[in-house]
Amino acid sequence: MTSHHDPDMIALKDVRFSYADRSILNGIDLTIKNGEIVAIMGGSGGGKTTLLGLIAGRLKPQSGSVLVEGLDVPKLNQSNLYSLRRRIGMLFQFGALFTDLSVFDNIAFPYREQTNLPEDMIRTLVLLKLEAVGLRGAKDLKPAELSGGMARRVALARAVALDPSVMLYDEPFTGLDPISVGIIGRLIKRLNRALGMTSVIVTHDLNETLRLVDRVVVLSEGKIHRDMVPADIRSTDDPFIRQFADGLPDGPVPFHYPGSDYAAELFGP
Repeated sequence: MTSHHDPDMIALKDVRFSYADRSILNGIDLTIKNGEIVAIMGGSGGGKTTLLGLIAGRLKPQSGSVLVEGLDVPKLNQSNLYSLRRRIGMLFQFGALFTDLSVFDNIAFPYREQTNLPEDMIRTLVLLKLEAVGLRGAKDLKPAELSGGMARRVALARAVALDPSVMLYDEPFTGLDPISVGIIGRLIKRLNRALGMTSVIVTHDLNETLRLVDRVVVLSEGKIHRDMVPADIRSTDDPFIRQFADGLPDGPVPFHYPGSDYAAELFGP
C-alpha cells in the first residue's frame, strides 16, 4: 500500500466500461491528486456514477486500469478489496440511514461493525463526528425526525466515521434547500481538509460546486470533454458547459431522448 503522501490518490488509465452493448465510458484518463476535491459533471447516463463505482471497486472496467492509493482495484483479491473499501467513504444521494436506529447508533454502526473498539471509545468518536457536522444535540433522534439537510449531515458523519482517505459523493446536494446545500458544501470542504482526504463529487449543482472544488471534470459521450479549474468554467463559451452553467434545458445535451417522429407516433403516419 502506498502512503498518503503519494501525489496521485486516484488514477484511471484508458478505462472502458459498457453495460451489455451500451458503451458508457470510452477511454477515460483521469488523475486526482492527494487532497484534491474534484467534481464530475455531465448529462444523465453519461457515466458519472459508473466512474464512482469503478473507483470503489463495485464495478470492473472491460479494459484499462483503475489505481487507488497505487493499488490496481480491479485486480485486487476479495480481502484486499475489502481492506481498500474500508478506506473509501461513500455518501449516496439519499443518505441511506438505518431508519430504526437513532442518529447516534447510525454513526456508531461502522465502528461496531469494523473495529474492536470499546463502547466508551466509540461514544467519544461518535460525539466528535456529530460535533463536526453540528448535530451532537440530535444524537437521540430517529432519521424520520430529521429534516432532509440534517439527515444528509448525519449520513456524512457516518461516511467519514472511519477516517477514509478517499470520499466519494453521489449527488450530495440533490433535494436540499439552498441553505442546506451551502452547509453540506462547506462541510465537504472542511472535512476534506481536516481529515486529509481526497474527494470526488458527482453533482449537477454547478454553483455550489464551483465554490468547493479544485477541478471540474466534464464527461460527454463516454470521454472527458473538459478538465478545468472553477474560474475557467465561469468564463468559458463552450456550449456544452454553458448549457450546464446556465441550466438550459436544450443545447448540446438534448432534452428529448431520441425517438421516432412525435406526430407520427401520436396520430399514425
